[in-house]
Amino acid sequence: MSLSFLIKFFSTKHERDIKNLLPLIKQINQLESEVKAYHNDDFKKKTEELKKSIITDKANPLKVLPLAFAMVREASVRTLKMRHFDVQLMGGVVLYLGKIAEMKTGEGKTLTSTLPIYLRALECRGVHVVTVNDYLAKRDSDWMAPIYNFLGLTVDCIDKYTPHSKERSEAYQADVTYGTNNEFGFDYLRDNMVDHLEQRVQRSYYYSIIDEVDSVLVDEARTPLIISGPSESDTTKYYEIDKIIPRLREAKADEQGKEIPGTGDYLIDVKDRNVIVTEDGGKKIETLLRLDSLYSQKNVEILHHINQALRAHKLMQRDVDYILEGGEVVIVDEFTGRKMEGRRFSDGLHQAIEAKERVNIASENQTLASITFQNYFRMYDIVAGMTGTADTEAEEFKKIYNLEVVVIPTNQPLIRNDHEDKIYRTEKEKNNAIVERIYTAYKNGQPVLLGTISVDKSEVLSVALSRRGLKHEVLNAKNHSREAIIVEKAGQKGSITIATNMAGRGTDIKLGTGVKEAGGLLIIGSERSEARRVDNQLRGRSGRQGDPGESQFFLSLDDELMKRFGSDRIANIMARLGMQEGEEIQHKWISNAIGNAQKKVESRNFDIRKHLLEYDDVMNSQRKYIYQERDYFLKHENLSEKIEEILEEVVADQLYHFCSDREILSEQAFISLNKWLPGFFGLDNPYLDKTKFVKEKYIDVEEKLVNEVKEVYKNKTNSHPQEIITSMERSVLLHILDNRWKEHLLRMDHLREGITLRSYAEKKPLTEFKREGFAMFEEMVSNFKSEVAETLFNVKILPQVKQTSQLGRVMNVANESHDTVDSFSGPMTPGAAANSKAPNQIRSAKTIGRNEPCYCGSGKKFKRCHGES
Repeated sequence: MSLSFLIKFFSTKHERDIKNLLPLIKQINQLESEVKAYHNDDFKKKTEELKKSIITDKANPLKVLPLAFAMVREASVRTLKMRHFDVQLMGGVVLYLGKIAEMKTGEGKTLTSTLPIYLRALECRGVHVVTVNDYLAKRDSDWMAPIYNFLGLTVDCIDKYTPHSKERSEAYQADVTYGTNNEFGFDYLRDNMVDHLEQRVQRSYYYSIIDEVDSVLVDEARTPLIISGPSESDTTKYYEIDKIIPRLREAKADEQGKEIPGTGDYLIDVKDRNVIVTEDGGKKIETLLRLDSLYSQKNVEILHHINQALRAHKLMQRDVDYILEGGEVVIVDEFTGRKMEGRRFSDGLHQAIEAKERVNIASENQTLASITFQNYFRMYDIVAGMTGTADTEAEEFKKIYNLEVVVIPTNQPLIRNDHEDKIYRTEKEKNNAIVERIYTAYKNGQPVLLGTISVDKSEVLSVALSRRGLKHEVLNAKNHSREAIIVEKAGQKGSITIATNMAGRGTDIKLGTGVKEAGGLLIIGSERSEARRVDNQLRGRSGRQGDPGESQFFLSLDDELMKRFGSDRIANIMARLGMQEGEEIQHKWISNAIGNAQKKVESRNFDIRKHLLEYDDVMNSQRKYIYQERDYFLKHENLSEKIEEILEEVVADQLYHFCSDREILSEQAFISLNKWLPGFFGLDNPYLDKTKFVKEKYIDVEEKLVNEVKEVYKNKTNSHPQEIITSMERSVLLHILDNRWKEHLLRMDHLREGITLRSYAEKKPLTEFKREGFAMFEEMVSNFKSEVAETLFNVKILPQVKQTSQLGRVMNVANESHDTVDSFSGPMTPGAAANSKAPNQIRSAKTIGRNEPCYCGSGKKFKRCHGES
């Protein structure tokens, strides 16, 4: 049986996907005439009926889908004069089912999304529509609002309001909420740093549609969202290390890319974009920095910063990876060319770049809260996505997010002419050829969109066009505020636009008068990007809705991708062919070879993102525990049960520590307990009766001891109103938890930085990170509970407490053994708890916490030293 027959018999996956959608599309179309007969007021009434059937009567929303989609289509016609095509109905069904709809540029994804948004919003659990920038979030929410309002739904956009504002909270309460991926993620982190429930803005994570889903879940997945605060680290080390980098020489490599010994101090690995210190380089650095051994345990941090400084100098390029703006280093997104405001390279790389550029080095930040986009969006019950380019990343979407990609056919046949790549020997020759091709198009009145991969490349080509007398617009990270305006005009006759490859996503390029006759929009790529998907996105700017168009990529052996894969082989072919300066190769097999190189890079980038996720999954389980605890502290009006649970665990752990015999309590264990209890709980006199405990069964001792501690605490708090006690307990719990979590994140950052060195000992770094991270987390939780118990027994609630407001109670607390009074504030601004000093400042001077350094100077913790006796 031939393969062609099998393909015809079973059809492709994409064809089967579309075939399965056709019955629903037919039902929607059959309802069109019925819905057209509705009066305008009928739509809102029908919306309420559909809500009741879904929420109260538990009707299957899929049975409601045909009518709901038909209503949205008619609402769009009446409000925006736009009628959904059948292919848009298909995309809407795919999105409703929680899948990714690949719809080519210009197919109307924004309008398509209104269909599933309406149906999911009927469940009254909130729908989040995620966009890649604030312009699109505001534009789309305003643009589509008439449809939702006509149907009786509310819609808003979080990017219009400041964080933690009342308006922002109200935006989340709307039936449909638009916003950028960054703001949704940061709101989640900020909400888990507040001190009062009323300060939160988000509600449940039910259904989200991610526009340009590949940009959000793939391109930006390598950079986690981080809320940070200044640490106490000294920044002078970056200047000191930066000074020695110019004194190091690059080593030469053999044909396999391995170092030729004795030729230099560091080797640049072009394929993996890494810099490796050689053996000679290690010795030179030891001499320059006066170190005994660069690779000793005590110098691990120095080695890390040297590697980052080398990366900053040898791999990170100004106007490619970052720009300088107002004396600051601002990251440029490698795919979109947009500035990543408020984001910093991690692990000291940003500071190394600042030292390299001789700008002020910002204080090294300490992580207070972080999450990857992978783990943020996996919190939603249902995630859907839409983009023009997702199929090449279908495997990653399935493995990481369990998201299936469905390719939706175009409404009109695609007639764009995609030419084979042209390859030149040098970048200069390539740029000259690009300028000549643009000049030819300009003379014919054909508009051109020239895609580049960096700010630097766009400015070089801009100069070349200016020399040729060609007027043009430049869109890059330095003027991204005009992005939509520039892109909208890119299809006008004779216009020339230079843009980073993925700039203008979400903005249609409509062809001006006479442009179709001139051949449509011409897309020129100045080089191939690391991902085929990005190149396809650039091509997709032309040929929308059956328009004519052309695309072609111009390459050179100097291009980054060509250097990493195969430039030497192609250069040899050019030499054998006797090619002269300015001549090019244009052949299908070369384009295929470049496509294979891109697949290798895509695979490597997938591994990097997967690697990041594996490490973040360790943190994610810990993050969930901490945030669940915070939720409990914030939501419960009476925390006595939680406090009793903490007291039980602290006392039980300490008893277990003192009593080696798990059957009976020895006299030595009793002595240790009797010393620990008054000190730990801040009491003047021991309150254990020897006759009641010595020689008693271990299990009975634990029960009696726990009960006595609970009774003492109850007596301490009984004289105050429960509301006051709960407020004090909540403040203590949140304050200590935030501080302990902040410290733990710092320790985990340090663990992560050095964990790769474990591979030299033939240990798996990820396994070691999981093992040690779990042990550190257990210790952190134990220390948190001990500090809470100790603090609660050492605070005094003064009778003159004045409640300024429900959110603004001020708790005055003092140590029982001191005459001075400190102010303990209940409500804190977001993040303040994480930045403030720990509550152990209000302990008695004579009281030593079990996790503090022992007074004897041994360097051990008190519980491991004199606390044991």
